[in-house]
Amino acid sequence: MGLFYYPDIYYIVLVLPAFIFSLYAQFKVKSTFNRYSRVGNTKGMTGADIARTILDRSGLYDVRVEAYPGDLTDHYDPRTKVVRLSQSVYGSTSVSAVGVAAHETGHAIQHRDGYAPLVLRSSLVPVANIGSSIGPTLAILGLILSMPFFVKLGIILFGAAVLFYIVTLPVEFNASSRAIRTLEDTGILNYNEIDPAKKVLTAAAMTYVASAAVAIANFLRLILITSNRRDD
Repeated sequence: MGLFYYPDIYYIVLVLPAFIFSLYAQFKVKSTFNRYSRVGNTKGMTGADIARTILDRSGLYDVRVEAYPGDLTDHYDPRTKVVRLSQSVYGSTSVSAVGVAAHETGHAIQHRDGYAPLVLRSSLVPVANIGSSIGPTLAILGLILSMPFFVKLGIILFGAAVLFYIVTLPVEFNASSRAIRTLEDTGILNYNEIDPAKKVLTAAAMTYVASAAVAIANFLRLILITSNRRDD
């Protein structure tokens, strides 16, 4: 079972570059957020104010806005209809906070509209959680025990997890585009503040691309390992 985690040529060629990219993406989003967290919006609205304003304008009066512990832990929970904003966003008047808050309301609007990729992503959550945790191990175990069924099942389960990461991309990109469009149309941010907000959301989107890249790289590595082992 340790075979999957042992550095080999597939790890070096596929996984390692994706992992390095993910580290860069994390650095980029934090540095960009921190840079514009020192730039306040001219209207003096907090992240919570922005979220509430956009939700009300969209007729989503039943969606709550709550503070959430941690840094950059912002998310929308479709099960409870709550936009949760991290401590660095909820009470902040920075352009970074405004962009992130608007992005999360974008998910609430997607939920209201039945945005297909969001619906698909939500349906994949249970199997993706299982697939990412046991899929690779199950496939390798199947190879060791010479049980092709386990190999195929492991690959399928892990494939579902990879699909989750891929489907996440249009969901996040669409939420960001909705956020920028809303900020422009409502005049919440002025012309000079829109570009910094875009940079924050673009940096954040890069982290989702990196996560998908890591998942795809690991999936390809798993397929190559299992394929080679079967041929031996």
